[in-house]
Amino acid sequence: MRFIVSTILAASALAFLSPAAVAQTPTPATPPAQPAAGGTPDAMPFDIPYGQSIGLERAKQVVAAAEAEAKKRNWKMNIAVVDTNGEIVMFERMEGAQIASGPISIGKARTSARFRRESRVFYNVFEGGHGYVSTLDPGLVASPGGYPLVEGGKLIGAVGCSGGTGDQDAAICKVGSEIVK
Repeated sequence: MRFIVSTILAASALAFLSPAAVAQTPTPATPPAQPAAGGTPDAMPFDIPYGQSIGLERAKQVVAAAEAEAKKRNWKMNIAVVDTNGEIVMFERMEGAQIASGPISIGKARTSARFRRESRVFYNVFEGGHGYVSTLDPGLVASPGGYPLVEGGKLIGAVGCSGGTGDQDAAICKVGSEIVK
């Protein structure tokens, strides 16, 4: 009886390990490689020094320029201007603008001011497969439409727009940010 069991086990092992059986075994799929994190730059990126925060009068000018551009294009926008800390200085919701976009416009402006860069940068990082961005700040908004306001080489605040597509939001914010030089 032992001989029969041993023979059956040996035959099974040979059949299992034969080249034909091995060739039919599907190869496991290799997981996609994580995208590269970039390199080590020689200089600090987005190293804009902070200046004195934007005041209400300048914020009104930024909002007026952004609103005029939005009206020209017939786009209904929410427009927010924040200071260097990301605190709201002025907010405007145009007639008929999407209500949910109000806090988003403020979030885009905050993201841009606090990180000293356009909010689109974070959108691009997410699109590149780097989900770590979501761990940086719970209030971070990774979407186009937040622009830093830089005057005399110093950050004085940021403008954020929301209500259209990301590119529409960015186009309106860009016009508002160009008021500040």
